[in-house]
Order: sequence, then structure tokens, then C-alpha cells
Amino acid sequence: MARSREFDTEAAVSRAMELFWRRGYEATSVRDLTGYLGIGQGSLYAAFGDKDGLYRAALEHYRNTLAAAALRSLEEGAGARSAIRAMLVERVRIAVEDNGRGCLVVNAACERLPEDAATRRIVGDMQDASRDALAEVLRVAAERGEVARRRDPYALAAFLVTFLNGLLVSAKITPDVRALEPLVEVALAALD
Repeated sequence: MARSREFDTEAAVSRAMELFWRRGYEATSVRDLTGYLGIGQGSLYAAFGDKDGLYRAALEHYRNTLAAAALRSLEEGAGARSAIRAMLVERVRIAVEDNGRGCLVVNAACERLPEDAATRRIVGDMQDASRDALAEVLRVAAERGEVARRRDPYALAAFLVTFLNGLLVSAKITPDVRALEPLVEVALAALD
């Protein structure tokens, strides 16, 4: 008779996300994970397959919580410029927490993409979703006259995603919102 799982997998994934985000994939051992999650190694393997499986689950959790919330706030914003500014500044604020933990997705891109095709796919999907959501916001904003029509919304959205990725790496180096926030204003000048 198979034993039933004795832990909340969703809570375990959320906590694993925190640990991976703070320490990175390579610096987080299975022993670290089992200790932090309060589960046995056998339970971890039974639920997630291996450390890679738990890491991918943590990335998916990040996508479904923090990344999804950022996209929702962008889509719900009153004016495009203020919504984009708020989204960029909020992402920086989150990235500077815990002495510059950065962004889990950008961290994954920097640390794991050459070795892990599954992580590459998850990260690529999140980047595409961000770019596509921004492009739609910018397309509508251009129709309303809120931003200049001279730039392609898709290219402008791709620029903003690329800028944000760099900004989130910078948040690891300089975990200071006051130092990074003025850069957001420079990027928003591309909307003029």
C-alpha cells in the first residue's frame, strides 16, 4: 500500500522558491532543501523527481504568482506610462529585498540556461508573456495617443523587457531602489 504524501506540496514549492531565489540553484543542495522544507529526501524525490524538478516547480510557482501579478497590474493600470512605471519600480523593489536577491527568472537565466533546456523554455515563456502583454498595452496606448506612434509596440515592449532584465541584474549589484528608480525614467523616455 502506497503511503500518502504527508506534506503540502504547494507550500513546499513556495518555500523552495524562496530558498532558490535567495541562494541560487547551484548553492542550494538537496540537504538544504529538505532541511528548509522539513521533509525527507525520499519525499522530495517522490513528489518532484529530483532537485531539477523542484526547481522547475519553483519557477512555475513564481510565474503563477509574482510574474502573473505584475502582468495583471500592468493590464489594470489606468494610463500606460504610469502602469509601466509602477510595474518596473515594483519589480525593482522586490529585486532589492534580501540584500539584492534579484529576480528568480533573471537569476535562472544567468545560472541555468546553458545546461537546462526545460529552464530555458520556462524562462523564455515568461519573457514572451511579459513582452506580449507590454506590446498590447503599448498598442492600445498608441491608439489613445498616450505614447508616441513612431515606434513599433512589439519592439518597444522587447526593449522594455530587456531593460528590465538588466535592471534586475543591477539590483543584485546595487540593491538600492533610490539608485535604480531614476533609470526607469530614462527607459520611459522611449515612449515619447
